[in-house]
Amino acid sequence: MRKVFWILLLANAALFAVMQRGWIGWGEQAPPAQPALHEDLIRLLDAPQSAPVAALPASVPVAASLAVPSIAAVSSPVAAKPNALACLEWGDFTGADLTRAMAALSAMQLGDKLSQHQLERDTGYWVYIPPLKNKAAVDRKIGELKARGITEYFVVQNAGQSRNAISLGVFKTQEAAQNFLDDLSKKAVRTALVGQRASKFKVTLFRLSGVGILTEVKLTALQKDFAGSELKRVPCALTR
Repeated sequence: MRKVFWILLLANAALFAVMQRGWIGWGEQAPPAQPALHEDLIRLLDAPQSAPVAALPASVPVAASLAVPSIAAVSSPVAAKPNALACLEWGDFTGADLTRAMAALSAMQLGDKLSQHQLERDTGYWVYIPPLKNKAAVDRKIGELKARGITEYFVVQNAGQSRNAISLGVFKTQEAAQNFLDDLSKKAVRTALVGQRASKFKVTLFRLSGVGILTEVKLTALQKDFAGSELKRVPCALTR
């Protein structure tokens, strides 16, 4: 019996020693050791570089620094100076151009910001039909003009070489007069001419006081429809 006891005791001790070495259970082998690392083949990768960020003043909130300004706030002159006012002069006008300019300005409803003044010019150019023989010939020519849609004219009745001539428009520059004559040619008016006036004649000048940027932009676009007219800024004292 003592031999059996000692044999069992030794067997238990051996089993305990085996379990202490990491064996999991009967018939199982210990897990294979991890292969050795080859240090000479290991290379560290550089971390990706991020774009540098400029430091912000401590007083500027982060949300404000990320805000993107609108296009209108950057590029629009109206948005930049919404309260800017200007004083303008636009002229000179006579005849049909005067009628058209007055209609265009009236549609803009400028109220007391708009005024008109008559001035005398010493020299200039006019588009006219040469003097006719008598009143009957003048009346026939006027009828022809009305049939072609031309209602702005003036019959010269003063004694002299221009008596019974029909003035169709007076202009400050020869270029403006020629442009008007070209328009008349498109309406089948063939007998009109451009001539220089040596005598004084009256023209109309428009003055606009304290108008905003939007009104100035509209007038700049409108001025292109009136050849020979000039739109310019002037000191506001001149428009009062």
